[in-house]
Amino acid sequence: MNTESPSGDNAQPFESLELDARLTNNLATLGFASMTEIQAQSLPKILAGKDVLAKAKTGSGKTVAFALGLLNRLDVERFRVQALVMCPTRELAEQVAQEIRRVGRMIENMKVLTLCGGSPMGPQIGSLAHGAHIIVGTPGRIMDHLFKRRLDLRDVNTLVLDEADRMLDMGFEDEMEAVIKASPSDRQTLLFSATYPDQIRQISLKVQRNPIEISVESTHDTSKIKQFFFEIEENHRNNAASALLSEYQPESAIIFCNTKVACQSLLEDLSERGFSVQALHGDLEQKDRNRVLVQFANKSINLLIATDVASRGLDVKGVGMVLNYHITPDPEVHIHRIGRTGRADEEGLALTLCAPNEISRANAIEDYQQAKIQWKAIQAMRFHANRIIKPEYQTICIDGGKKAKLRPGDILGALTKDADVPGDDIGKINVTATHSYVAVKVRSVKRSLKQINEGKMKGRKFKARKLT
Repeated sequence: MNTESPSGDNAQPFESLELDARLTNNLATLGFASMTEIQAQSLPKILAGKDVLAKAKTGSGKTVAFALGLLNRLDVERFRVQALVMCPTRELAEQVAQEIRRVGRMIENMKVLTLCGGSPMGPQIGSLAHGAHIIVGTPGRIMDHLFKRRLDLRDVNTLVLDEADRMLDMGFEDEMEAVIKASPSDRQTLLFSATYPDQIRQISLKVQRNPIEISVESTHDTSKIKQFFFEIEENHRNNAASALLSEYQPESAIIFCNTKVACQSLLEDLSERGFSVQALHGDLEQKDRNRVLVQFANKSINLLIATDVASRGLDVKGVGMVLNYHITPDPEVHIHRIGRTGRADEEGLALTLCAPNEISRANAIEDYQQAKIQWKAIQAMRFHANRIIKPEYQTICIDGGKKAKLRPGDILGALTKDADVPGDDIGKINVTATHSYVAVKVRSVKRSLKQINEGKMKGRKFKARKLT
């Protein structure tokens, strides 16, 4: 196996690569001035057709790296599946597909199709019948379509295994191997992983040809994060969580639990106390997961409870605080958790509850980060209902999206011009294939709903409702 040592040069321009001019021009319009470290190290090898085994975390720019590689060799005139990307979760798959579309938006008639479990099979079958150039999905659902002969991978020239370590953690090894066997042996295989367990190396030996190995450490600067640990009794977790949330009053926070059962229990407790909170775990239907993520990103709910698996691929800006309801047994995962705050030169806050049976995990984190843990007393802190921060926005869901030719500008115009809603009262607008979501300040929600339900956009009526 070849090994590339880090170059340390993060200022290389994309123009220095042999990229399709449409991709280079689009990168400029998107504001991509220069390559991240993982892009600078991996892209020349990817564009040269080499297999790559890369260690890189979420936020390193790895998605753009492999997206540029598969897009650069895409032939849109051949309406066959030419690239396949496998991801561990639906959220990550959707995010990857969206990024590929964004990076390749100047390539006309390019079709990217997402195939994930938890979504209805019917629309996926229909989309496959119409064909696609790039497939992004989870191993189980991809395998389902393969076995039913709805998906043909004979023309795949690029196979990407994204966050392969998590796919193994989630028990997808058999499905991954079945999908890999169905693709051509002379393909290019790109394997991205946050860690290098023995299983990853074994898979690399099986499916890659003399891969270039690249390792890039986390680019997230945890020095901007204030981190405190609180020693608690096991049966006081919920009270402790509520006390910290009312004490620190975050406008946006992610709470990490180790199990789905704990997520649901904490959700019920915090909801009863009056917090604006939703949970993200594997038992949710895809449409419900999407709504939760949209509301959290729109700042129309303050708190998001999640397991580590459910949160993979989650990239929400402006998260002011992370609360570890449980300590993860993996110190590296702890660093990944707290890295959800303190992004984009903002300061972050990370709080961790530690029961007596978790002290060894706290010590492991201390050793891993090579810095002493700061402990703070929680005994004097109490939950105060009058200190709960309420969301400034609420999210309106419109039953119409890209398929109905709706665009963000249509929604913004209907609200600001027709309903006279102040522009400052309109937050994020997210338009999907079949629905649109718009964040509106609480004071303008009734007026906005009335306008959408009774007025017209694109010359037709749409139904809208408030998400709760």
